[in-house]
Amino acid sequence: MNRYFALFAIPARVIDEWVKSTPEDKRQAMSQEMMGAWQKWMADNGKYIVDRGAPLGKTKRVTSGGIADIRNDLNWYLILEAESHDAAAKMFSSHPHLQIPEASVEIMAVPDPRAM
Repeated sequence: MNRYFALFAIPARVIDEWVKSTPEDKRQAMSQEMMGAWQKWMADNGKYIVDRGAPLGKTKRVTSGGIADIRNDLNWYLILEAESHDAAAKMFSSHPHLQIPEASVEIMAVPDPRAM
């Protein structure tokens, strides 16, 4: 089995538009429904998940020019194992995260450090 890093993203403007256009009680209900679907997906794929991940918080960007607070589209990560990169990616083709407009999941191979 190979290891993969899954990075979940939602454009910040999509979240901003949703917050502005959706009443709070409806947002809470939608969030609870999404979390239920997410938990089901995690349970269904649990044997492949190495690290259940976590939400990603505020971001600081460090460059040679200094440190700045920024906002990006990244919001969650997890680490899984699969037979191949394609197999890992296919696991996410029905992930509930993709119900969010313009949301995406990027799957990156994590090379075995012993092979480097």
